[in-house]
Order: sequence, then C-alpha cells, then structure tokens
Amino acid sequence: MITVLKLVVVLIIGLLVMLWVAGQLGLLRGQPPAALGVRDGRLAPPSNTPNSVASQASLYPGHPQQAYASIAPLAYTGDAQAAMRRLATLLEATPGCVLVTREPGYLYAQCSTRWLKFTDDVELLLEDAARVIHVRSSSRLGRKDFGVNRARVEALRARFEQADPASTLQK
Repeated sequence: MITVLKLVVVLIIGLLVMLWVAGQLGLLRGQPPAALGVRDGRLAPPSNTPNSVASQASLYPGHPQQAYASIAPLAYTGDAQAAMRRLATLLEATPGCVLVTREPGYLYAQCSTRWLKFTDDVELLLEDAARVIHVRSSSRLGRKDFGVNRARVEALRARFEQADPASTLQK
C-alpha cells in the first residue's frame, strides 16, 4: 500500500513538473485571436465560453456569455489622451503584462500568469464622447477563467482611479 502511495505521489509531482516546464517553454500561451482590434467602433464580442469580460457586451444581444462577461467601462475625467497614457503606464507596470499596441485611442496588452504563462489579451478603447474607456480581457486557452479577467480589470480600475489626479480633488 505504501509503495502504491509513493508511486502516486511521484506521478503527481512528475505531472506538475511537466506542466510547469510546458508553461516555461511557452506551450500554454495560445495564439492571439484574429478578431483583436476595433471594428465599427467596437471591440470584439465576449468569448463564447465564460473566460472573458467586456464592457461592450451589451452591444451583442443574445450572446451566450453576455451576462457573465458584462463589466463597467473605465470612467475618466480630464484629458482623454492623458487617461490613455496613464492606463498604458499602469499596464506596463503590471507584472506579466506587455503592451503590444499603443495608439491614441486604443491599447492592446498581453498578460501572462506567473507560473504557467497562460496568456490573456487585454484591449482598451477610448470613447471620448461618453468619457469612458471600454475594456475587453479574454483568455486564449480554456473554457473558464475562474474570474481572473474580471479581477485583472477591477485591479486595473482601482489603480487607474487611484492614479487620477482629479480623483483627489473630488474626495
């Protein structure tokens, strides 16, 4: 019985090591989706499985993950381009995130988990007329994200609001 238990423990440890090595080699990163970017003033719809969040989810009525994916856009005060610069700086300072595209009204970053290097795609789109920045964060692999994308966006929102020079004047 003890020999079988030892064998099971060794097998589990071996599988965990193999999974970690696969992550370090980039085998768990996945491929960037082709639908990234802005089309007709919109970011892509949420994923068809519960592994993304999108502030524009309501623009896709009947989408199977509309309720799960729905998240508020980031509100800002002051200069729109200053808000986008602030977000770019926050993304660049986020461990595991790499800013890939930086345009005046659009940001695209790839964020990877620490140990297994799963990569998620994060997009931000300025809607100046509404004084908001739309956000979409989506996992490349897996059917569920276990709330990781929502937590990432909410952490970014908190840091964005904290870094807003006008927010200290409002309090």
